[in-house]
Amino acid sequence: MLQTSREIVEKTLKFENPERLPRQIWRLPWAEKHVPESINELDKRWPGDISGVAKVYQDSSRIKGNPYAVGEYTDEWGCVFENILEGVHGEVKIPALPVLKEWKSVVIAPFEILPRNISLAKQKVNRCCENNSSFMMAGCCPRPWERYQFIRGTENAMVDMMEPDANVKGLLRRIHEFYLKEYEFWCSTNVDAVMFMDDWGSQRQLLLPPGVWREFYKPLYKEYCEIARASGKFVFMHSDGYIAEIFDDLIEIGVNALNSQLFCMDIADIGRRGKGKITFWGEIDRQHILPSIDPNAGRKAVREVAKHVFSRSGGVLVQFEVSSGANPATMIAVMEEWDAVQREAGMNP
Repeated sequence: MLQTSREIVEKTLKFENPERLPRQIWRLPWAEKHVPESINELDKRWPGDISGVAKVYQDSSRIKGNPYAVGEYTDEWGCVFENILEGVHGEVKIPALPVLKEWKSVVIAPFEILPRNISLAKQKVNRCCENNSSFMMAGCCPRPWERYQFIRGTENAMVDMMEPDANVKGLLRRIHEFYLKEYEFWCSTNVDAVMFMDDWGSQRQLLLPPGVWREFYKPLYKEYCEIARASGKFVFMHSDGYIAEIFDDLIEIGVNALNSQLFCMDIADIGRRGKGKITFWGEIDRQHILPSIDPNAGRKAVREVAKHVFSRSGGVLVQFEVSSGANPATMIAVMEEWDAVQREAGMNP
C-alpha cells in the first residue's frame, strides 16, 4: 500500500524509511507570472506533499496595498515596505519606531487578526486536516528578529542588540508574546507541524554575534519548540544565509526540519553535524544554480547535497524556491536528478 503524503513526510522526519523523498516547491508570485508553464509541469510531475490550512485569521485595518506589487505596502504591525520589483516582497525603508523609548505607545501587536471564535476556528482547521492526506502546516510563522528589524530598521536593530537596555528587551518581549499566542492556538489544532523563521545569515557570517543570538533569540525559539513538542507537533524553521555557527543550537532545541542556504556554507561540515539528527528541508541554491543556463549545474548541485546529507532512512525533503531569474530547464533537471538519486537507493520516486 502506497504511503500518503503525510506518512511520507512523517517517516522522513523520524528517519523511518519513507518510500520516497517528500517534495515541496516554493514559488513567488513572480514565478506564476513569468514561468507558469514550468510551474504547471513541476506540479504535475512532482506534486507537493505539504499543504496549508483554510484561512481562520481576521483582516487587519492596518493592512494597505499588496506586498508583491510595485509601490508601498503596510502590514498588520503598521510597518511600511517599499517594493521596486513586481512579484517579489519589498523592504522596510522607514522604521515604524525611530525612537526606541516610545515602543510602548507605538508598537501595538495585531491581536485583532487572531480568530475571534477559537472553537469555530479550531473546527475549521481540524476539518481541513481530516479531509487532506497532505502533511498539514500551521498558518503562522513567528519571526521575532525580522519583526524587530521591520519595526526599528536593520541598522537600528543591530545597534539595539549590541547595546540592549530595558526598552530593547521590552519590545522583543511584546513581539514574542504575540507569537506565543499564535503558537498556542495552532498547537491546539490537528495540524502536523508549526514553523518559525528568521534570516540570520549574511553570505559569510551571522548578522549578530553567536553569543548575542544565544542570549536573546535561542530562548524564544526554544519556547516555540517546547510548546510544539508538548502538543505532538513537528517544528520546521527557515533561515537564509550563513548560519553554521548556530546549526547545532537549532538541533539542540528541537527543530525537526531546517530550510537553509546550504550553498552558503560548507555542505560537508553541515552534513557531518546534522545527518541523522535533523531533516534537511532543501535547498538548491537560488542565487547562482537555479538561474544557471546550464541544467547540468542543477544536477551537480543535487549530487553535492545528496553526497553529504542523503540517507535512505530519511532526513531529506526535496525543496527549492522558484524566484526571480530561475531557469525552467535547470529546475526540471534538479527534480529529475533527485528521482535518479532515489532510484539508485532503491526508493520509488
